[in-house]
Amino acid sequence: MTAPVFVVDRFDTPGGGSFVLDGPEGRHAVSVKRLRAGEAVVLTDGAGCWAEGEVEAAEGKDRLVVRLGEVREEPAETPRLTVVQALPKGDRGELAVETMTEVGVDRIVPWSAARCITQWKGERGLKSLGKWRATAREAGKQSRRVRFPDVADAATTKQVASLLAEADFAAVLHESGTEPLATTELPTSGDIVLVVGPEGGIAPDELALFEQSGANAFRLGRTVLRTSTAGTAAAALLLGRTGRWS
Repeated sequence: MTAPVFVVDRFDTPGGGSFVLDGPEGRHAVSVKRLRAGEAVVLTDGAGCWAEGEVEAAEGKDRLVVRLGEVREEPAETPRLTVVQALPKGDRGELAVETMTEVGVDRIVPWSAARCITQWKGERGLKSLGKWRATAREAGKQSRRVRFPDVADAATTKQVASLLAEADFAAVLHESGTEPLATTELPTSGDIVLVVGPEGGIAPDELALFEQSGANAFRLGRTVLRTSTAGTAAAALLLGRTGRWS
């Protein structure tokens, strides 16, 4: 079992000194994980900086004193994988974010597609975005990542088209695709952007705009997946094929 991961705002020491983990993370470490002196932990800022440590003491209900090793920085992976995820209904959005984080997606862009049943507006939209970001953080910790995925603000169709135009490889999961994603040629560096449509499908005008922006439609497999699982399945396929799972 690898050491549990806890998130810090910043590292106050370059390593080799004591670090106090308090607040919600300290409470989770002491009262939930019940960590004690001598146990190993990993601290990270979620942006690539991290350090291994050993618990020196657990104080009260929310304070963990850790002896830190060297603070390191994990370089960003390449090619970078962005998944544009159409807004699913209910809590399936958090499921999609959780599993995409676990497999290694680098960036998740919520997309307000024309056929989305759910639409993020006003305070409700901000609350939903906050849930996606909190889910990515917790899933990053659970999967022992030290560089968590960036969950962007919700994008319009035109903004998604701009992302596709700038990508080194742009793909849309769609039943009209004649080429399987499993066999297409992929770049070894740069940016891969993948679009996952909503339950009702990608509208014809949206697909046309994406194709004009340089994206191609691809098939994922013989079965039809839910929008909340398609992105994770496709991401696992792409990350495996690009060598990032090696």
